[in-house]
Amino acid sequence: MVLVYVDDMLITGDSLKLIEETKNNLHQVFKMKDLGELKYFLGIEFARSKQGILMHQRKYTLELVSELGLSAAKPIATPLDTNAKLTTKEYDDHCKGQPADDPSADINSYQRLIGRLLYLTVTRPDISFSVQTLSQFLQQPKRSHMEAAIRIVKYIKNQPGRGILLSSTNNNNIIAYCDADWAACPISRKSVTGYLIKIGDSLVAWKSKKQTTVSRSSAEDEYRSIAATVAELIWLQGLMKEIGMEVALPIEIYSDSKAAIQITANPVYHERTKHIEIDCHVIREKIVQGLIVTKYIPSKD
Repeated sequence: MVLVYVDDMLITGDSLKLIEETKNNLHQVFKMKDLGELKYFLGIEFARSKQGILMHQRKYTLELVSELGLSAAKPIATPLDTNAKLTTKEYDDHCKGQPADDPSADINSYQRLIGRLLYLTVTRPDISFSVQTLSQFLQQPKRSHMEAAIRIVKYIKNQPGRGILLSSTNNNNIIAYCDADWAACPISRKSVTGYLIKIGDSLVAWKSKKQTTVSRSSAEDEYRSIAATVAELIWLQGLMKEIGMEVALPIEIYSDSKAAIQITANPVYHERTKHIEIDCHVIREKIVQGLIVTKYIPSKD
């Protein structure tokens, strides 16, 4: 397998002989520099041990902390203040009682900082939700948004070397967990979808994203989160097939919504679910094909 990103390249495989042959063939056509065993790639560091491979962005994180002048700042335990109400300027103008003393922040500095934090989510799922929230204010950032972004930097300063462990344990079982926060956005009343997917003990995919449409019930927004997870699983299964990896079917998807699970199990369309019919068909089809199975997990777990 050869992974190419602009002028950076990774070569991997089961056979060292085949890897050497591939490198020699490429050297004959292109001028290339062989950096040896993988340790650093696109700002991501790789550390090997018997437990597996740890992917982290420690150097990138420390550079970000230093650039913002926060090297001496006290680390914070959580990435986002749950009591902070982050809203747009238009929303504040239309709602009375909002604090009017929240001046604009420098748009270029804010966009640059959010861009750097977005890249950090490659190895830090714990800041995905916070960065997703702050990404909504890129056009007209306020001082409160900038302060919230700096808070995330103080949070990652706590453990700059934290990352994703790709386990050395051989386990091809894929498990997915999904959830939704109904009408979480105070401005548009759209819900936020969150999911994570593991292959064995290794976390390989995660997302926190605002849904594109407004859901009329919590069951509907949970159902949409299952549909988003199924779309990711179909892509992931295709990738696994391409690299010759057997995946145990059906793939288990865990949701804390009994109502959403019942909709997946019962293909009867009535007036409360007819507007989500396409998602219903997609999930039902994959259940019938034996690709996925939905399972209940309590919210506290």
